[in-house]
This record gives sequence, structure tokens and C-alpha cells, in this order.
Amino acid sequence: MAPLFNKIKLHGFNNLTKTLSFNIYDICYAQTPEQRREYIEYIDEEYNAERLTHILTEVAEIIGANILNVARQDYEPQGASVTMLIAEDDTEEREQFTSTEEPGPLPESLVCHLDKSHLTVHTYPESHPENGISTFRADIDVSTCGRVSPLRALNYLIHSLESDIVTMDYRVRGFTRSVDGGKHFIDHAINSIQNFIAEDTKERYHMIDVNIYQENIFHTKMMLKNFDLDDYLFGGNASDLPAKEQQQIANRVKTEMLEIFYGKNMPDIE
Repeated sequence: MAPLFNKIKLHGFNNLTKTLSFNIYDICYAQTPEQRREYIEYIDEEYNAERLTHILTEVAEIIGANILNVARQDYEPQGASVTMLIAEDDTEEREQFTSTEEPGPLPESLVCHLDKSHLTVHTYPESHPENGISTFRADIDVSTCGRVSPLRALNYLIHSLESDIVTMDYRVRGFTRSVDGGKHFIDHAINSIQNFIAEDTKERYHMIDVNIYQENIFHTKMMLKNFDLDDYLFGGNASDLPAKEQQQIANRVKTEMLEIFYGKNMPDIE
């Protein structure tokens, strides 16, 4: 099947729409009201509309898009959103595009044909007053039309938003016609999102695929393999806590991670 996609002679514009939904979860333990307040302030500082705009601008550069319009907003008491409309970048370097299954750049320019496309990001920081768990979520959508796949920006997003849990959905919709009138419902070979992820990331994360090949729907979720309690404490160090409390906090954090990864509530880890 792959050779078929290398040189398709199309009748008119490539009307396929390719969408990557990229969701990250970052978890920490903030027990006191002051720690929870500091955590929210920290997240709002690190993931405000200005920084998110910079991240999406880099994504647009990686996939070779012109930014037509930017709308961004910081919210009170917390959170931010950015939306970009993007369009094709019609240059002589367009032939650099490749649809080979391989990790994308970190970052590196790629010129392609895009139209009626957009980039969006929304953040959702929250903190629970009872068990001390605070979970930050960011949702990013990269939707493109034309020859390029938004998966080219995947590695940049993973490295820009270092996270405990990552879930990714990639789908291709619509169809494009070849010159003989035949329909093509996908124009590049793919059997897993993992083929577009760099090896260093694969070594750090557990990964699970759920794919529906006949519908051109691909889903991958990732969870960090290694656990260091100090990476999850906000406003203190593990060494400052009694061993029993360290274990209790570690169990709460791990339970939160497993629940998000598997999408269901679980009994606390003993």
C-alpha cells in the first residue's frame, strides 16, 4: 500500500483533513492551601497565553504553515487558550515534504500545502483540597488540509510539554480524487502513531495503541515509566517527610496517573 501513496496524481486540491488531538497531564502533590495556590500560579506562569502562542508558532513553522490570525486569552482564576488560523505556504521548497513513517523534527522547517486549517490549545489546571493531588491538563489540536500530516509536529510537542501522561488521537477525514476519478481516503502509510515518536521518548514511556485502521483512526497513550517522588512534590522534598507519609503520597500520585491512563476510577494503591 505504501508505494501507492508516493506519487498520486490528483485532480485538483488535496481535500483530506488530518487532525491530531494531543492531550497532556502533569500531576503534583500540593497539600496546604498555600501550596495549592502556588501551584496554580506556577502553572499559569509556565503555560500562559504568551508561551502557548510561542509553542503553536513553532508548530506552524514545523509543518510549514502561514499564520493568518491569532486569538489568545488568559482566564481568571486560571487557564489559557490560543487559536490560530493557518494556510498554505506556497514556495519552491514544497518538494521537501515526505510522508514516510518516522519521527518529526525538534523543530525543523518543513514546507507543505495547507488550507482551511487551525491550531488550538486550552489549559485546565486544577487542585483537589482533600487528597493534595493537583493535575494540570492541556489539550492541543492540530488540524491540516493538504499533503502534510500534523504528526510532523508530534516530537516538538512532547518535548515542549514534558508530561506524566500523554494521549494522542490522529484521524484522517474526507477524500481526494486522483486524475482517473478514484477516491483516496488517506494519502500516506501509517499503522501507529508510535512510528512518529523519537526513540528517547519511547524508552521513557509505557505506550498502548488502540487503532481502527479501516476508519483511519489511530490512538496512542503514554505514561512515564520511572517514578521519583521528588518530581511530584510542590513546596518540599521527599527527604523532609516521614517514610510512611512518603509512601502514602506516592500511592496517591500513582493512583491518579493510573486512573488517567486507563480512564477509570481505581482503589487507592496500598
